Amino acid sequence: MAKGHRSQIKRERNAIKDTRPSAKLSYARVSVQKACFVLDAIRGKSVQEALGIVMYNPRYASTLIEKLIKSAVANAENNNGMDTDKLYIEECYANKGPTMKRVKPRAQGRAYRIEKRMSHITVILNER
Repeated sequence: MAKGHRSQIKRERNAIKDTRPSAKLSYARVSVQKACFVLDAIRGKSVQEALGIVMYNPRYASTLIEKLIKSAVANAENNNGMDTDKLYIEECYANKGPTMKRVKPRAQGRAYRIEKRMSHITVILNER
């Protein structure tokens, strides 16, 4: 059991803030598996190298992740005053979002379910 009053516990929990610049895209219309192919390719790379990889990647998720990286760089520059040349991608991951269920008519009056998956993609940067 935690010690202290509920408001004190909340205050302590909220005091621990992550100051690393980040950007998050919620409800992206791409599945987690497909987004992770691109995210695995850029994890740990410098921002310029990651943008080069993403720019020439033929996958649909790469266009979303390119915008996300640029947004995170802008956040680092404007909010944290970091140097954009020293930035690298420290963390990047995709979490499962809601799934839209659709029905596709098939032969002999049957109906097959089609699941259109969504994901929440996060990119966190840091300075070297």
